[in-house]
Amino acid sequence: MVTAMAAPTFQRATLAARLRPRHLRIFSSMSGGGGETRRQLVLYSKPGCCLCDGLKEKLSVAFSLGGPHSLHSVDLQVRDITVNPEWEQKYQYEIPVLAKVLPDGTEEVLPRLSPRLGVELIQKKISTAFDQ
Repeated sequence: MVTAMAAPTFQRATLAARLRPRHLRIFSSMSGGGGETRRQLVLYSKPGCCLCDGLKEKLSVAFSLGGPHSLHSVDLQVRDITVNPEWEQKYQYEIPVLAKVLPDGTEEVLPRLSPRLGVELIQKKISTAFDQ
């Protein structure tokens, strides 16, 4: 009986380890000097937010996928709204919030993604948002 209960816990731990945001590339505000144009995406979140954590896990997988909607040329920056009063006031009731960084450095908030969306659809929606 103990073994049967330990297996699901092990599977969850393994899945959680696979979904850690290690695949997410974090960009800095400094120019890298490379020739490749990188697209930039910002995720506003806060610690203890289950919706934020769920989206981070799905983004981690979406960023690792290839295909026609690959996000390999997108850098993601995760911003904790609790460290900046302006972000906290602006997004406290809206998180998680995704925003794409426009060429002039301003941000455009993307439509809210349903927590029920699959990873492939999230990947497609983000890719499509950058193509617009």
